[in-house]
Amino acid sequence: MHSPTIKDVAKHAGVSLKTVSRVINHEAAVRPETREKVERAIEQLGYHPDPSARSLRSSSHAYAIGLVYDNPNAHYVIDMQNGVLSACRERGFGLQIYPCDSTAPGLAEELVSLVQRARLAGLILAPPMSEQSALLATLQANDVDFVRIIASREDPKDGMPCVYVDDHDAAYAITEHLIQLGHTRIGFLWGEPHHRSSPERYQGYADALKDYGIALNRKMILPGRYAFDDGFRGARKLLALKEPPTAIFGCNDEIAAGVLAAARSAGLDVPWDLSIAGFEDSPFSKQAWPALTTARQSTSEIGRHAALRLISGLQHENSNELANEGFMPELVVRGSTAPPRQT
Repeated sequence: MHSPTIKDVAKHAGVSLKTVSRVINHEAAVRPETREKVERAIEQLGYHPDPSARSLRSSSHAYAIGLVYDNPNAHYVIDMQNGVLSACRERGFGLQIYPCDSTAPGLAEELVSLVQRARLAGLILAPPMSEQSALLATLQANDVDFVRIIASREDPKDGMPCVYVDDHDAAYAITEHLIQLGHTRIGFLWGEPHHRSSPERYQGYADALKDYGIALNRKMILPGRYAFDDGFRGARKLLALKEPPTAIFGCNDEIAAGVLAAARSAGLDVPWDLSIAGFEDSPFSKQAWPALTTARQSTSEIGRHAALRLISGLQHENSNELANEGFMPELVVRGSTAPPRQT
């Protein structure tokens, strides 16, 4: 008969390997009733931890989390990192930053290996990794704790912890602002469609047009990426239409900055010949001239709350009992939008 292992204890007690390890190492983040259940299983099975392995585990710092992102926008990453780091310092955790390619095959297994190799307590997943169901399933199957940052109008209540951002209603507010200024020909330039924020922002734009009785003109809507060059090229195409838009809504501020450059190259006077709006309130929006109307997204606070959500979950046996938090980006009106010029 083989000696009982930690896996046998976990199975007998009906808990995860991580929970058994926490009990063995006398960590505080275990409920009393769960600790009693595990200790009873250890006694019934006659399990004896390997002293050398236990010593090795105890000697490594278990209180560190990872921030996983794939976003070329340095401003977004720095703000997110600062928010996560502030929560980690507040709660006594370390932080490991892990940039990656969200389209790479085997990314899920790579993240599982990262957690095991670096002895991370859990991960914060930024978009689009946070929205990839197969990746999330692999992390769950390997008992990796994580919190997602996702674009959603409301708490998805799917059993996976998250911080959600209402991009839809913020995009609706931007479009509504343009409509109320008198614009009816409003162009829209997409970001990457595999980021959920892009379809959410597009749907907010489309819903605002519908609610104000303005027909959706497919010629006014172009695909693209969250990049300055795509904003420039997209705007050139829209401005070449027989009836060009009097306003263009870029899916983020980099796109909107590209639109502004295209308008200038065409000799247009912004905002009187063309109103321009972006999204996220990045440095692009403040440094442009005129400054861009946009939606202020509290990226640092979103990161901080995601870290607190993860750490709080690590300190409870059932993290699903904790509440997910939502954020609504705020409309910021600046000099790039005005009523259309009367002809």
